[in-house]
Amino acid sequence: MNNSPDLSKVEKWSDYLLMQRNDTDENKSMYREAREYLEFYDWCLGITESYVGMLYSGIVAVFLFQIIPGREDVDEWIWVIVGDLPATYLTVEECPNPATALDGYIGAMLEWVEAAQKGNSVAELVPVNVPATKKNGDMLKSRLDFIDERILSEYQEDLKV
Repeated sequence: MNNSPDLSKVEKWSDYLLMQRNDTDENKSMYREAREYLEFYDWCLGITESYVGMLYSGIVAVFLFQIIPGREDVDEWIWVIVGDLPATYLTVEECPNPATALDGYIGAMLEWVEAAQKGNSVAELVPVNVPATKKNGDMLKSRLDFIDERILSEYQEDLKV
């Protein structure tokens, strides 16, 4: 598959690190978490490039990875979202920039939240590594609302793609 992200909206991870002055340990930890999350999958044979699209230390980070796909049906560009919430990945097909990736993440997680709050099955939804209970759904919704209102709201132009 050959979908390309908008690289003008991201920064190479190595360049980002050179400009960092604060919170480098936390930021590096979030980056490692994203890499390890992606490398867990057998369809990712390796990572060739790493970018940061958004990084709010300890809250949420949106990373972009160019990978060596292990199958023909796997995109070479993958977004990974990590932070004080469940990690997941998204392809660039519907999410060409970090803001659209974070928006897609929030949408997918809100589907999980709604199912968990109602006691419905989450089997066909984005995987979340906690039981699908009302309490867990409420806690995740609170984090998602914060990210939507305080972070994503600053990227309205990027969401118009």
